[in-house]
Amino acid sequence: MHTRRTHRRTRTGSTRFRGALLAAALLATACSAGGASTSAGSPAARAVGATEAATAALTPLPQATPSELAPYYEQKLAWRDCGVPGFQCATMKAPLDYAKPGEGDVRLAVARKKATGPGKRLGSLLVNPGGPGGSAIGYLQQYAGIGYPAKVRAQYDMVAVDPRGVARSEPVECLDGPEMDAYTQTDVTPDDAGETDELVDAYKEFAEGCGADAPKLLRHVSTLEAARDMDVLRAVLGDGKLTYVGASYGTFLGATYAGLFPDRTGRLVLDGAMDPSLPARRLNLEQTEGFETAFQSFAKDCVRQSDCPLGDKNTAPDQVGKNLKSFFDDLDAKPLPAGDADGRKLTESLATTGVIAAMYDEGAWQQLRESLTSAIKEKDGAGLLILSDSYYEREADGGYSNLMFANAAVNCLDLPAAFSSPDEVRDALPEFEKASPVFGEGLAWSSLNCAYWPVKPTGEPHRIEAAGATPIVVVGTTRDPATPYRWAEALSDQLASGHLLTYEGDGHTAYGRGSTCIDSEINTYLLRGTAPEDGKRCS
Repeated sequence: MHTRRTHRRTRTGSTRFRGALLAAALLATACSAGGASTSAGSPAARAVGATEAATAALTPLPQATPSELAPYYEQKLAWRDCGVPGFQCATMKAPLDYAKPGEGDVRLAVARKKATGPGKRLGSLLVNPGGPGGSAIGYLQQYAGIGYPAKVRAQYDMVAVDPRGVARSEPVECLDGPEMDAYTQTDVTPDDAGETDELVDAYKEFAEGCGADAPKLLRHVSTLEAARDMDVLRAVLGDGKLTYVGASYGTFLGATYAGLFPDRTGRLVLDGAMDPSLPARRLNLEQTEGFETAFQSFAKDCVRQSDCPLGDKNTAPDQVGKNLKSFFDDLDAKPLPAGDADGRKLTESLATTGVIAAMYDEGAWQQLRESLTSAIKEKDGAGLLILSDSYYEREADGGYSNLMFANAAVNCLDLPAAFSSPDEVRDALPEFEKASPVFGEGLAWSSLNCAYWPVKPTGEPHRIEAAGATPIVVVGTTRDPATPYRWAEALSDQLASGHLLTYEGDGHTAYGRGSTCIDSEINTYLLRGTAPEDGKRCS
């Protein structure tokens, strides 16, 4: 899902953690919304056809913990100083393969900030910012552990675990900095057979790099396995039920937990929800529509501003899109200088990524207008390159976090590839370009990368019902670019105890983004267990 070429499902980029890479943008792949892993060795593991997968529901695991997993569930964490004031860190072991727990472990990084009081301690609140590939520990230390409402932090130990393959938890690595620079600049709107071959070669090189780095781990980074890891952590922390706030892809992770362990599901907030019942191609197509919806909102706002470089108050939103597409076409022919120390120029692919990055948060629209003005009128691509680098988590020294590597690794394992060949992409281009005249072509080609993945997918699309779970709050934003509102509607309908909470507005996710109504409903749920009325709407 939102993932970007190697991207997507997810939330990283700004200090608030955008939270969703899901499948996204030009370098994306299939959204990671499938989940039953055949390697998990459980009733949830199943091989079903595409038609059946759309209607089959994730099967809960037995309530009794298997004896062979007891050493993991009974382990004691050795907490130590994190180097970040107020936070503690530890390492937790989980089986690499839950079907064969005696054949090796994976070491997972965990962090917490203990409840500050006063008031009754309510247990642990686990958080995940999405991605897949976003660092939950980074999110905890930079935002949730210090920025969540004081009353929530007073009564909960704030906790995060980087999922397997992500950040501090045995991270998947694929390319070095210069190789990633080349990869992110690859043309994802190929004009001829030669450019198509270059794009395919880039996907293959990326996949081969990931496979060479961690051939065993790469088979065991599915969302289903990460959800099982969360249950081990729940037990190790001493909590009878899991309390959790997940954003973007984190909603799929949380919903998967609820589907596997409905009896151990406590207060779950799924913000910017994904629909696990959709196959990769449909997910990518609907996400493409989501970015178009967000862009149209940006376009209407832009032309009302005096500094909009794409039109004025008399310019129709669709013409704004045509003007932007024309700018992208110009970059395809002639990239712009960007004052980059490593000699990079602003290419079409990097510029498109920069624009998409700003769609996550309407607070970035002014920065986007200024960056587009510099690029279009002053031939200076620096501003858009900065936005693109933030999306890819490119560091000042030219290195990259493992966000994009983990993103592809999870996405390509969770669902069968959206497309298996360039010909299939070409056949789908009219549909994607109709969904978004501006972004459709690039997002369609970005959905090809999992076709060359070195590990076969273990997941399939499925519904998640979590029958027997306590009320689960599903949050949807009406003009969310990365997780379209209809996904929140679909997930809340699937969940037996789902309560849909709607934010009528722009941007990706809703909690902590300025809506007093949304924040009040979620805080009340977390602190008192009272879920909002199903269908409640906020602005």
